[in-house]
Amino acid sequence: MMDEKRKAERGTRTGFTTGACAAAAARAAVLGLAGGAVPAEIESLLPNGTRVRFAVQDGRCTAGTAHAMIVKFAGDDPDCTDGAHITVDLRLLPGQPGVVTYCAGDGVGTVTMPGLGLEVGGPAINPVPRRNIADNLREAAPELLAQHGIEVTISVPEGQVMAKKTTNARLGILGGISILGTTGIVKPYSTAAWRASVVQGVQVAATTGHGVVALTTGGRTESFAMTALRAERPELPNACFVQMGDFLRYALDTAVEHAIPLVVLAVMVGKLTKIAQGETITHANRSEVDTDLVARIARAIGASDEDCAAIAAAETARFGAELMVERGLGDAFHSALAQAAIDTLTAPDRYGNAFRLRVMVCDFTGQQVADVWSAPQLDPITEAS
Repeated sequence: MMDEKRKAERGTRTGFTTGACAAAAARAAVLGLAGGAVPAEIESLLPNGTRVRFAVQDGRCTAGTAHAMIVKFAGDDPDCTDGAHITVDLRLLPGQPGVVTYCAGDGVGTVTMPGLGLEVGGPAINPVPRRNIADNLREAAPELLAQHGIEVTISVPEGQVMAKKTTNARLGILGGISILGTTGIVKPYSTAAWRASVVQGVQVAATTGHGVVALTTGGRTESFAMTALRAERPELPNACFVQMGDFLRYALDTAVEHAIPLVVLAVMVGKLTKIAQGETITHANRSEVDTDLVARIARAIGASDEDCAAIAAAETARFGAELMVERGLGDAFHSALAQAAIDTLTAPDRYGNAFRLRVMVCDFTGQQVADVWSAPQLDPITEAS
């Protein structure tokens, strides 16, 4: 009942991505270029193929330029860009038929690191929004685009402030927010944006040249990982640390795709148990912690039958971990559980020998309680022999 109440309180209104708003503003502006007046309302094509009407603000145009703005509505999602003024300025490029170029205006970030699928030095406007903007331009003003090109500059006043609430700086996106969106729609409390940021984070980590990505579940485990790993390798940049949250599968798949040789997991006992039991999407709503597994780990390190029964009957893995600490078996317990997670993830039907895995475990005060490595990756020549 409480969960249902919380969901109701959150609301169900969908909103629109920065990319969808930019495309709508561009469509309105190009009508100004083509016809001499920017409309006060526009029906815009979204990346998912649907069409939505947007109110257009501050529309104006001259012979070769046009300006339009859409106020972003994020629905009931707690998006830091909700209410942002997504502003587009178009400039005609005479004699360059069909060409569409993109520039970062005030408040839109510039890409400074590889790994995002965007040109270093270019604007942080993702590929899907770029295509969506171009589709709207060509659909709204086909005759104009048949003769000329268009330069699209996107600005977001206060974008530098909004960007501080994102992971942009760590990804090498400086000076503002990114123009994002794969469908055009923002769903309330959607996980899509976080999942995408995890994938991007690992992609950027792969380009740093350090051969490692440290995956953490949140701020506490990230602080722990940064302190521990930089004690060994002070040169590691922030880009090597990615808050994966519950999205282990997407993070590891991306690490494999980009051939990162060492993956570090910095976790606490609850997430660690879920990983050990085979879950790679570790959200609390997706699966329950297997306290029978926790009990089996405890039994394997010498816990009493009575303690094992209590652990199996508990609601959380934390209960078992704290009980083992009380019994003087904490280090052995956390190390065994970390090894179980390694065994699960490096099984032949999972990730096998795709990367070397290091699992670092901290307690709820941020103190390290385990540090376990998988076996070294085999040399292909040695393995073949």
